[in-house]
Amino acid sequence: MLLLFTLVIFVSSFLVFLIQPLFARMVLPVLGGSPSVWNTAMFFYQAILLLGYLYVHLTIRWLGLRRQAMVHAVVLLLPLLVLPIALPSGWSPPVDSDPGLWLVALFGFGIGLPFFVVSTSSPLLQRYFFAMDHRDSHDPYFLYAASNIGSMLALLAYPLLLEPRLSTVQQSWLWTIGYGVLVLLAGVCIFMVRKRGSEVPRAAASTGSPAPGWPLRLRYIALAMVPSSLMLSVTTYITTDLAATPLLWVIPLALYLLTFALVFGRWTSRWNAAFVRAFPIALVALVMVLAMGSTRPIGFMVPLHLGVFFVVAMACHGRLAERRPPAEHLTEFYLWLAVGGVLGGFFNAFVAPQLFSAVVEYPLMLVVAAFVVTPLAVGRSRRWLDWGGPLALGAGMAGLIVLVEWLGMAATPPGLLICFGLPTFAAFFFSHRPVSFGLALALVLAASLFYGEKQNELVARRSFFGIHRVSFDPVTNRHQLAHGNTLHGQQSLTPELSRIPQAYYHPGGPVGEVVHTYAKLPGARVGAVGLGAGALAAYVLPGQQWTFFEIDPVVAEIAADPAFFTYLSDASAPVRVVLGDARLTLAREPDEELSLLALDAYSSDAIPMHLATREALELYLRKLAPDGVMVFHLSNQHLNLAPILAATAATLGLVSFERHDQSVTRQEGIEGKEPSRWVVMARDQAVLSPLLSGNKWWPAPFDEATPVWTDDSNSILDALEW
Repeated sequence: MLLLFTLVIFVSSFLVFLIQPLFARMVLPVLGGSPSVWNTAMFFYQAILLLGYLYVHLTIRWLGLRRQAMVHAVVLLLPLLVLPIALPSGWSPPVDSDPGLWLVALFGFGIGLPFFVVSTSSPLLQRYFFAMDHRDSHDPYFLYAASNIGSMLALLAYPLLLEPRLSTVQQSWLWTIGYGVLVLLAGVCIFMVRKRGSEVPRAAASTGSPAPGWPLRLRYIALAMVPSSLMLSVTTYITTDLAATPLLWVIPLALYLLTFALVFGRWTSRWNAAFVRAFPIALVALVMVLAMGSTRPIGFMVPLHLGVFFVVAMACHGRLAERRPPAEHLTEFYLWLAVGGVLGGFFNAFVAPQLFSAVVEYPLMLVVAAFVVTPLAVGRSRRWLDWGGPLALGAGMAGLIVLVEWLGMAATPPGLLICFGLPTFAAFFFSHRPVSFGLALALVLAASLFYGEKQNELVARRSFFGIHRVSFDPVTNRHQLAHGNTLHGQQSLTPELSRIPQAYYHPGGPVGEVVHTYAKLPGARVGAVGLGAGALAAYVLPGQQWTFFEIDPVVAEIAADPAFFTYLSDASAPVRVVLGDARLTLAREPDEELSLLALDAYSSDAIPMHLATREALELYLRKLAPDGVMVFHLSNQHLNLAPILAATAATLGLVSFERHDQSVTRQEGIEGKEPSRWVVMARDQAVLSPLLSGNKWWPAPFDEATPVWTDDSNSILDALEW
């Protein structure tokens, strides 16, 4: 019996967390590879999980055990009507508004029913097991560990095993087969419950404990909300500077689930205490890194952020496990955990992007974690200094971070004195114990995060697709546009230099050479995927027709504002800006008209993968004139996309040449040139002969082992330079 129930819970949880990256992977190309896709997806998953837990709690209460088991047997069969999983056809995201709610609706229509059904299994099977005559049925919470182990293994198996080897269609059929197995196993459990289950288990009759009161329920919610929000914050922070890919999505989520598996095991009380002691030290280390703005080396920074998140999640979830109610109130306990998870997901996916122009939710939730865990860490004393001091300090620092973000306070000596001096004094006054002092120090450091960012910043705009900042560099007299920590364009304010495209688009760089060679005729038609600051518009000649395809309306607004950049307004001919994902908007353009197509669409430091697949190249070819060329910007800190792009292009008969331009002369440095890496493609090598004569372009290297990317099969592991 124990083996059967454990196996069913394991399989159901494996399916729950296999469908999450699978369907998000299907949706990702529609929305340009934004990390916000995952945050919104996680909110949807948590909301459906809450509905599933509510269904379990209410049906057990209203119907009783045996009638509920019969109802659930019917519910289990319903998803078979909508499987296998597929992206619904006819859904196009809005181009002039936030697509978050549209995305939630798409998830609901696509996988709402099967996800709802499998999400009910863990609490329901634990409640069924509690009703059985088994020596361990009095405390079925240990089965939650099996649930989270199954979830964690699914998340790790997806990017490491399934995504690199199977297409999304094959993955969908595999999930359907797994669901069929679950239906059979769960049917056996339901049969056993109907025959042997007790409506009032002996364990429940012997304890007769009351349901948790509202103070304890609120504590459940708070302790569940903090790790949920932090998990999404860490994911956003990491994927902004690497790539929006299931590999980097699932690692924080896998750690999140691992903490549940550990704290709800049978021998974890010592672990819980150890992580509570490590909690303040971890916060201090992380907030110091955040305050300094450190992002390199990536091999150290990513494990640091993930490690601290793991410690915080263990501290919070350990407290939840210690305060779980008797098993007769198991379904209500999981219900309040789901409420906390939904609140954390809703805050990150919808509230924070509207309130803040930076990823304030990350340090803000560290502050909340500090004063949620602190009263529990300092002991059971109810003296005001143990409870009121840390709570007041935490609430004050949380408010301070919000105030700094909203008002854009400068890092002046008076401001520093007010914002750092007073909290530091309060920390010493209230924190009479080492644990409390460590937490207070972490909170003080958290407040310093935003002062350096506000200096010389002209505007910060946040959209579904990321955070964009325009700043003024007084040393070089330039305006700069950044997405995350990556420069995406700049322009000199010096009159004689303002018309020269800078950074990666300098005339002496690869793209300057390509544009001067293939877009020099007055009637040339040119397309550019990705607008940035609009630097490519400096190459427009009278009589030419240039079209920029940009997914983010905020970027279009910034580039068109002459207070920041004048490339568009100074162009020698009107340029057209088309909003929406390039794969969708380019498909509506006329075929065989473009002399040149430049692809420079980035999500922070990485090109969205769906713009580099064979299907994408086929689309680009249809839009190019017979002698047209396309050029890809591949400058990147962590990904080597040139071999994969060249191998994919070769399957279509295209030739690819690469120029990795590292040289910057003194004059070019004055003009703002940055090193860059580009790949140019054409149908025939003869078309590229004007470029190749200068010995700057070389064949893009690839071999038979280089993977070919398609919409159904591509993996960031192929390009990641560890």
